[in-house]
Amino acid sequence: MPQKRSYDALPPKLTAKVSHGTGWLAHGFHIDAHSHDEGQLVYAASGVLATTTERGTWVAPANRATWTPPGFAHSHRFYGLTEVHLVIIPADVCGALVEHPAVFTVKPLLREVIIALTARDDASSAAYERLRAVMMDELVEAPDESLHLPEPRDDRLRAVTDLLRADPAQPTTLAELGRRSGASARTLSRLFQVEFGMSFHRWRTILRIHHALVHLTEGKSVTDTAMVCGWSNPASFIEAFHGVVGQTPGSYRAGLVEK
Repeated sequence: MPQKRSYDALPPKLTAKVSHGTGWLAHGFHIDAHSHDEGQLVYAASGVLATTTERGTWVAPANRATWTPPGFAHSHRFYGLTEVHLVIIPADVCGALVEHPAVFTVKPLLREVIIALTARDDASSAAYERLRAVMMDELVEAPDESLHLPEPRDDRLRAVTDLLRADPAQPTTLAELGRRSGASARTLSRLFQVEFGMSFHRWRTILRIHHALVHLTEGKSVTDTAMVCGWSNPASFIEAFHGVVGQTPGSYRAGLVEK
């Protein structure tokens, strides 16, 4: 069974009571909903991190980091053996970053700075603050690459997304989902655009990519992952995965093995 603990039960270097930390967490480790007076950056150098707030779920594979601003209640779940690097950012310096949860691409310099910060024990020193300033500059320049699934407000839309989450691979059309949720395909199509700013097809693709990342992290092959996540052939899966994640599933999986 997945391990479930409160935030304060984490190893000491990964609690909100310190300004930074690093460690390994087992597959399925869950951190209950909590919030911080400060901002929080979490980088999973291996594995996959899912961060959930009332606005939806953000997923960060090993080439991205999640950002949660001060005051946002959020929970975390980790998939695969995950190497976690956590940096707490004081509220008075959070203004340079976006005011909503996000996922940022971690380029080589940003990666090394995060790792260096979480290896230090002098979070109040001037040297630490200078290094953190470099990290902030890199984050400001980093593209927001959110693998974000928003939470619906409309009950009809929620019924549809619940059906899809229960079985992401199902080939059900929007019209069929509409009949099961009490809304027309036209109404649902409009709701996806109004509430999520994306099409039904795009939302379902991101949902499937979320699941694909977990399957790849667990060691499944690209072909098996494509089939179990709803793609009829590996080629279409590879194209969709590359379009969302920015690399092929094969290269992503190979990077996990190398780590």
